Amino acid sequence: MTIHVGILGGGGISDTHARAATEIPGVEVAAVHGDNAEKARRLAAAHQVPDYPSLQAFLRHRPMDVVAIGSPSGCHSEETVACARAGLHVLVEKPMAVTAEDAEKAIEACDAAGVRLGVFFQDRLQPDLVRLKAFLDASGLGRILLVTAQVKWHRPPEYYSASRWRGTWALDGGGAVMNQGIHTLDLMLHLLGDVATVSGRTGALRHAIEVEDTAVATLEFRSGALATFEATTAAYPGYKRRLEISGERGTIVVEHDRVIVADLAPGSPPFAASPAAAVGESAASHVVSDATPHRRIFEDFLRALRDGARPICDGREGRRSVELVRALYDSARTGAAVTLPPPATKPGAV
Repeated sequence: MTIHVGILGGGGISDTHARAATEIPGVEVAAVHGDNAEKARRLAAAHQVPDYPSLQAFLRHRPMDVVAIGSPSGCHSEETVACARAGLHVLVEKPMAVTAEDAEKAIEACDAAGVRLGVFFQDRLQPDLVRLKAFLDASGLGRILLVTAQVKWHRPPEYYSASRWRGTWALDGGGAVMNQGIHTLDLMLHLLGDVATVSGRTGALRHAIEVEDTAVATLEFRSGALATFEATTAAYPGYKRRLEISGERGTIVVEHDRVIVADLAPGSPPFAASPAAAVGESAASHVVSDATPHRRIFEDFLRALRDGARPICDGREGRRSVELVRALYDSARTGAAVTLPPPATKPGAV
């Protein structure tokens, strides 16, 4: 059976979504809609599909089974709700919303419509990180003690000035944390569990934008582990994301999406740094193939549709990182540590 994917948005990430979808046998792009009419028209022409001038016209297109949302972040929740009401499954780019309240609206709409909701957090299916997740879940490092995360990237001034939405509260939802650092925060939540408290500081130190280009934070996980987190778009020339995890049995270091160091105490379970060897491995029932990161997310989401399972990052999982980012912002605004609510236990399909 052919799966028909609608592309909502017309920028670079929507092009990535469309290419990833069409790499999968039995998946086709069905239609395109984006507020930037010229970009949407080009994307539709590249895939020889209709380009709709309005969201409502786009949502009426059939056949269409899944919508991949790649519009500005501030539009994600409202568009997810609209897709759900049209009976369409949704894969939405990170962040799934710019507030926890809007994330919950998206989740509730998908629950009510009986459609699936997934979030593009592709790090969760990077082969080395899948293997690391399985190792940590099996207590391979023992009790986690200290975590250090650095997202020291560089964006030139035109990255913001040439965009109508980047660097704005309304459409970007924040800066270096909400847009760039959220991938690493999601990975930390995925690997290490929930955060209990966060204390943060933010500033626009290099770019003339409404939101932050630099942030630092300390986190205390519910497990008792302590962490530091840094994110910036002002670190010339830019460096690979780095995550260091120290536990009772040693330390593991991730650079970008690779485990580059695995220093374990004698007698620890085996786990090795990988030069590139983990491609093709899988954990639990989730798909990990020799494919692009966004294709892996599509493959996992389609498996969830087929098997009635949860995607690797469903709506409730996606909400966790939004809630953590907003708590960091609240701490930076008030100067006080913020305690996050305990994890929700309400069951749901998304």
